[in-house]
Amino acid sequence: MALFELSLMCPEDRVEQLSDALEALDALSVSVEDADAQTDAEQALFGEPGMPALKDGWQRSRVTALFSDQLAANEASRLLQLQDFFLSCQLIGVSEVADEDWVRLTQSQFAPVEVTSEFWIVPTWHEPPAQARQIIRLDPGLAFGTGTHPTTRMCLRWIAARSVRGRVLDYGCGSGILAIGAAKFGARDVVAVDIDPAAIVATGLNASANAVTLRAGPPEAATGLFDVVLANILASPLKVLAPLLCARVEVGGHLVLAGILERQAVELTAAYAPYCQLVVTDSEDGWILMTTTR
Repeated sequence: MALFELSLMCPEDRVEQLSDALEALDALSVSVEDADAQTDAEQALFGEPGMPALKDGWQRSRVTALFSDQLAANEASRLLQLQDFFLSCQLIGVSEVADEDWVRLTQSQFAPVEVTSEFWIVPTWHEPPAQARQIIRLDPGLAFGTGTHPTTRMCLRWIAARSVRGRVLDYGCGSGILAIGAAKFGARDVVAVDIDPAAIVATGLNASANAVTLRAGPPEAATGLFDVVLANILASPLKVLAPLLCARVEVGGHLVLAGILERQAVELTAAYAPYCQLVVTDSEDGWILMTTTR
């Protein structure tokens, strides 16, 4: 089936409105890129790890929307040009996208992810690497965290190195990948919690796909003390959650925090100082893993 692409140009302050409008017009997908990319006018938007974002958007953006047929793309183009906010935007055109095997093309972009030499995250369409002794099956794009980010890999490396046997809490579980990893490495009781109901559902489905048992629910489902508390979120919520997370760690247990940039180590250490002493135990691509034993 042929697909059709609607391409537009817009200034920085119209990107959000235009993207929202395209989604409301049933676009299958909407992408935004720097219209001046690969030219002398190209602008850096996101900083390197440890650096703040330079700005919120590009001066000129190319917005591309994918539609299931030409009629829908043309109608979206017509309706957009009638809107007041479109005055500063520009229509590039509607074109047919080459007929390809979209599933195959998407799958070809994702390969198994190495956590350790013997521990891998493997999409369902791939065979595990020969050296893999332990795997987690998880498909990119179908979850809230699939092991490709350094923070996830660091947490999983920590789990694999210790083969935790007790109770484990995955706070802010997303796809449930850390909870699944803990269960794979021998945890006897795994609880995964998240404020997003969709993440709870995704965690349950991913646990079933990996043949592990865990309990997924909202944050209030995390009751009692745990031998390991894992939280791969971001620095700001981690600081707010300091008393709550520390209170869930059993004496002799471990607290494992990720989602932290190297430059944020000092502020995290200070936030947790009244409860515990955090130390940096791993780092990758500008991100760090901070842990402590109660």
